[in-house]
Amino acid sequence: MTNPVLAPYGSWKSPITTDLMISGSIRLGQIALDGSDTYWLEGRPAEKGRSVIVRHSSDGAITDLLPQPFNARTKVHEYGGGDYVVNNGTLYFANFSDQRVYRIDAGAAPVAITPEAAYRYADFIFDAHVQRLLCVREDHTVSSREAINTLVSLSTEENPDGGRVLVSGNDFYASPCLSPDGSRLAWLTWNHSNMPWDGTELWVGEMMPDGTLGSSTLVAGGLTESIFQPQWSPNGTLHFISDRTGWWNLYRVRAGQLEPLCPRQSEFGMPQWVFGLSTYAFVSDTQLICWYSENGDHLAYLNTNTGELTPCQLPYSSIGDVHATPERAVFLGASATIPAAIVQCDVHTQQTAVLKVSSMVTVDAAYFSVPESIEFPTENGLTAFAYYYAPRNPAFVAPEGERPPLLVMSHGGPTGSTSSSFNLSIQYWSSRGIAVLDVNYGGSTGYGRAYRNRLKDQWGIVDIDDCVNGALYLVKQGLVDGERLAIRGGSAGGYTTLGVLTFRTVFKTGASYFGVSDLEGLATDTHKFESHYLNGLVGPYPQRVDLYHQRSPIYAAEQLARPIIFFQGLDDKVVPPDQAERMVNVLRAKKLPVAYVAYEGEGHGFRNGANIKHSLESELYFYAKILGFSLAEPMEPVTIENLV
Repeated sequence: MTNPVLAPYGSWKSPITTDLMISGSIRLGQIALDGSDTYWLEGRPAEKGRSVIVRHSSDGAITDLLPQPFNARTKVHEYGGGDYVVNNGTLYFANFSDQRVYRIDAGAAPVAITPEAAYRYADFIFDAHVQRLLCVREDHTVSSREAINTLVSLSTEENPDGGRVLVSGNDFYASPCLSPDGSRLAWLTWNHSNMPWDGTELWVGEMMPDGTLGSSTLVAGGLTESIFQPQWSPNGTLHFISDRTGWWNLYRVRAGQLEPLCPRQSEFGMPQWVFGLSTYAFVSDTQLICWYSENGDHLAYLNTNTGELTPCQLPYSSIGDVHATPERAVFLGASATIPAAIVQCDVHTQQTAVLKVSSMVTVDAAYFSVPESIEFPTENGLTAFAYYYAPRNPAFVAPEGERPPLLVMSHGGPTGSTSSSFNLSIQYWSSRGIAVLDVNYGGSTGYGRAYRNRLKDQWGIVDIDDCVNGALYLVKQGLVDGERLAIRGGSAGGYTTLGVLTFRTVFKTGASYFGVSDLEGLATDTHKFESHYLNGLVGPYPQRVDLYHQRSPIYAAEQLARPIIFFQGLDDKVVPPDQAERMVNVLRAKKLPVAYVAYEGEGHGFRNGANIKHSLESELYFYAKILGFSLAEPMEPVTIENLV
């Protein structure tokens, strides 16, 4: 385009529309290999977020295996993961609506194999030696007490008792892993008030002939060591990832000793917010393929005898969900300009093939802003990290001297991270002339345990400081307009957003997606997995209830002076709707501009395409009214109370 139109930032017309995003995009994940076939889950916004198991056959055929209305999604820990397993073409999956486990034989309809009861199941593996399933069970049958988590075995036919308990007594279990000969079972376990990235234990037990578990041994881990993804090599050697050095590195157990395989200041593991995560897989007894994070994502082959790490030359800057056989590796790959895809790599030739892409959007790459990885100074002489997306649209140019508005993004978790992978929702903003800063504040993963621990006892302080300092850094560089700063975030990122807008005056407005406003309310009214999480992020409750009030936006109403738009799922069990509704009432009482958009049938994170579209357009409409820029095209108005 040789003659771009002169128009203010924020008012640029973009081909990246919400209709395009919803109609052409799916979520990909949970890869599984079964012989020469590859399986994965597709989350489809156009089908109200339904998760469908899909098979790619060796002949290239792609087949949906889950008929309507089935939805492969477990509610264990509320966040789920490990929703299905496949063995010789037979599928077993947890169905979202009733949380029962179903079996699908080739060409047959799904058949329930667990009873109609308040049980949830996840993290399935198939025990071919006994022809059964092993998995995590979350028992909600007694409503007067906390759910009980165990490891259980399930018959492939029917389980009127809900499963046979193999391991019990601790608060949480994950990652059951059976040795190749079926004689030993490894698993992870932990107790309140740890989260799995704080401290877990790796146990190994002897499988008895009758299918029960015999004597068990603690192999590694503890209160301050996080173990991730135990896995047996083909010759029966147990491997795992531990952060005992401050970095999640690979280890194996040999002759009763723990041996590091490739010591380095890199992360080979990640926080276990969901089940079924996989960052490495074996291609032989002495070689595995692995993801690691070190100034970005990498995929490499590791020789387990020499420790030699050989990076793969790939066009992807974001890698995940790594699986392999002796012939092929399959993983999720993406970059700043390449949508996430299921990618297959020939182990011998290194030739790759894309099996499925997450987005069929065909937009000229000239509209895509390529992120710049930045480090910026923050409190106490430290450095924090973020990705900066400059406005980019070849059809428009801003008036001389104008600087763009900035939208700061605060990720959830808060123990999580953001990456530079292709993200249409970010390009939605940058292609309209709004700069974006995606912040990995202190507490984020990918930078070692010390960086992760910056948020210990400091949630609501460090994250706020880093988001504010990141924005001010860009203002100082002359890249953005310091008078038009906005911030958005979901869940824990919503808490940071509300904290920034309540306790600081740098930002002009923001959007909270199912964000936390009352830390005490979260501590006393949330699900089991996170019920003690705040002890490590804020302080012991109720002993330090003063800190919970001090850092809760709802208790600092007198300081709040910024317009906010709130989005909330009415079925959210992680952050209940009253967290948003109480804040909305505060803004109403103070006569501040406020909008509240609630969605029936949505939980923690929106999956329905219509709601995703509506929320994004409503957020843009809100910013246009508050920050004072025109919209490039007509848009359904959102009700903004107290707007003058």
